[in-house]
Amino acid sequence: MVQSAGVLAPGVRSRRARTARRRAPLWSDLTLLAVVGVVLVAALAAGGLTVYREFYSPSAFVARYLTLLSEGRAADALRLPGVAIGHGDLDSSTFRSASDALLRQAALGSLTDVVVTDEHPQGESTAVTVQYKAGGHAGTSTFLIAREGWIGVAPSWRFAQSPLAVISLTVRGSDRFSVNGFELDRRQIAANGADSSARDAVPMLVFSPGLYSVSVKTSTATAPGLGVLADKPLADVPLDVQAKPTDGFVKVVQLRVNEFLDQCTTQTVLQPTGCPFGLTVSNRVTAGPVWSMVADPVVALEADADGWRIPPTSATAHVTLDVKSLYDGSVSHVDEDVPFQVDGTIRFLPDGSASISITSPEQSANPPGSEG
Repeated sequence: MVQSAGVLAPGVRSRRARTARRRAPLWSDLTLLAVVGVVLVAALAAGGLTVYREFYSPSAFVARYLTLLSEGRAADALRLPGVAIGHGDLDSSTFRSASDALLRQAALGSLTDVVVTDEHPQGESTAVTVQYKAGGHAGTSTFLIAREGWIGVAPSWRFAQSPLAVISLTVRGSDRFSVNGFELDRRQIAANGADSSARDAVPMLVFSPGLYSVSVKTSTATAPGLGVLADKPLADVPLDVQAKPTDGFVKVVQLRVNEFLDQCTTQTVLQPTGCPFGLTVSNRVTAGPVWSMVADPVVALEADADGWRIPPTSATAHVTLDVKSLYDGSVSHVDEDVPFQVDGTIRFLPDGSASISITSPEQSANPPGSEG
């Protein structure tokens, strides 16, 4: 039987069908493998990018710093590259003389809800912006980060600008105070030590961001917490705290002033030495004078440059004496009140005692027992 040229024999068609069936799964397998390969590459790239962002990016470096602060690990935070003040940051004499007493765990406040909100190039550095709550107060800070080197195939970073700031603190009315509950003495941290003046602000290095609350609670003075948010690296933040005298301190000063005036009344002279009252007569004294207090001054205290002052307050003494006239020899009896004013200053000595100086427009003296 003769076959047509355009018609394949049944055996040929069968072989070609089997070959086509074998080729179809091969292409399907290759296509599937290609898709899986693309997915794996994308997954590895995404994973690598995630690892970079979480652990090796500038944002991760800043997040690490803030985590250390939130955990109270001040010493570890200070060891991060670029945190400690370097020579390039010492443009201000304030930073050169600043105390590092607050760069410790005991002086840190709470830091929560930290979120990185932006990262972008800024010159040769990278600017990283974060939002947070410091002591419950919302804040935003931006840090400059620069490439430090490499750790294997991963980059390492440092602060291009130290994140530390300075609080220039002036506390009026007390040498002792506390910052976030950490107690300090101005004379121990000021650049000039015990020779420093309470009028001069004391610069102290602090971590930024951070809320720092300054309060006073001593036997002589008190002040509620006054806080300041250090949210900008290398900023100089002024803080002025005015303390008030305690009731107990005012009572002690009142007692010492009364004792001083009582001792003044024991002097049988017209002008008691070192005392704020006296009497002038033009005739001869033949008996007396005898002094006594009629009305003691009501002491109040006001803060001044280097301690406390007693503002001018009125008081009244009483004097009796006999006077013989130089003109005709007659004798008269003097029995009268002598009004006067008292003011003074109170200074704290290096040993913690107080020196009270009572003054009048023309005289000054130290009351008995004024130190202690």
